[in-house]
Amino acid sequence: MPAFLFTEAILAGKPIRVFNHGDMRRDFTFVDDIVNGVLRALDRAPSDKPPHRVYNLGNNNSERLLDFIAILEEALGRKAIMQLEPIQPGDVPVTFADIEASRRDLDFEPTTPISVRIPRFVEWYQAYHGLNSPSRRS
Repeated sequence: MPAFLFTEAILAGKPIRVFNHGDMRRDFTFVDDIVNGVLRALDRAPSDKPPHRVYNLGNNNSERLLDFIAILEEALGRKAIMQLEPIQPGDVPVTFADIEASRRDLDFEPTTPISVRIPRFVEWYQAYHGLNSPSRRS
């Protein structure tokens, strides 16, 4: 979700809210990795009872929020206006997915690094919204 919100704000020249003054880590997950996990789950139904399981298909590698923003800025060719704020009540500074069951049962492993995920998202976003990429701007 931050990719959409931040991209929209950066392109509009509006500030993005950066909580805990940027000292956050999140396990941003790329859609292609999730699709891979879903397909693996479809192909490997559990053999024990009950015949269903819930798998976490998130990313188990927590990334610095400020690194995420820097890569997004680079891909967009624009700097973000960051509104640094304290951590929100109830929020946590670090998240990451526990994918042990997905690894064990589905041989699932997220493989797309953030340095690839963000530029690919920006490419899609710009194409979807009919925007020019930074390299095509005059």
